[in-house]
Amino acid sequence: MPTDRPQPANAASQLLEASRCALVVIDIQEKLVPAIFNRESLVRNVQLLTRLAGALDIPAVVSTQYAKGLGETIPEIASLTAGAPSCDKNVFSCFGSDVFPSLVKHLSGQRNTLLLCGMESHICVMQTALGALQEGYLVHVASDAVGSRAESNWRAGLDRMRDAGAVISSTEMMMYELMRGSNTAAFKAMLPHLKG
Repeated sequence: MPTDRPQPANAASQLLEASRCALVVIDIQEKLVPAIFNRESLVRNVQLLTRLAGALDIPAVVSTQYAKGLGETIPEIASLTAGAPSCDKNVFSCFGSDVFPSLVKHLSGQRNTLLLCGMESHICVMQTALGALQEGYLVHVASDAVGSRAESNWRAGLDRMRDAGAVISSTEMMMYELMRGSNTAAFKAMLPHLKG
C-alpha cells in the first residue's frame, strides 16, 4: 500500500512528482476504439502521455479487457508501451484483477500516484479509479485521454471520479506539470510532439 501520501481531498493542491507517478493505460483495444466518440483525440493524447512517461522514467502498466474477444492494444499505443507490464482481465476494474494490483505495487520507486488514461471513462476507467482510491493511491485522470462510446457516459464517468476524490485534469495539464519547465531534457524530447 502506498505510503507518505497527502489525503485524496488535498490531491488537487499538490503538484505531480514524476518520481511518485505511474501511468495506467486502460483497455485501448482494436475492437473497442472505433466506437469511441472522441477516439482521435484520445489516441493522440495517450500517445503524448506514454511518450512523456518514457522521457521522465515514469513506469507504465497496460491493461486489456478480454483480449481474445476485443483484440489487443492498438498498435499506435502498443509500440510506445512495449516492455511495460500488462494484464488481461475479465473484470472491469483493474484492481479487481488478480494480477494488476501486484504489478503496480512492484513498480520501481515509491509510486503513490496513478495517472489514468484509456477507456471506457464510465466503466473500466471509473472502476479502476475507485479501486485505486480505496487502495490509498492518489488518482489523476486526463479527461481528454479517456473516452466512451457516448459523450454523456464520458462526462458521467468524469463526474463520478471527481466526486470520489480523483483529480480531473487534461493531458496538457499533466504534461506541463510533470515537465516543470522548458529548460528540461523531457521538454526538449517532447517538443516535436507538442507542436500541431
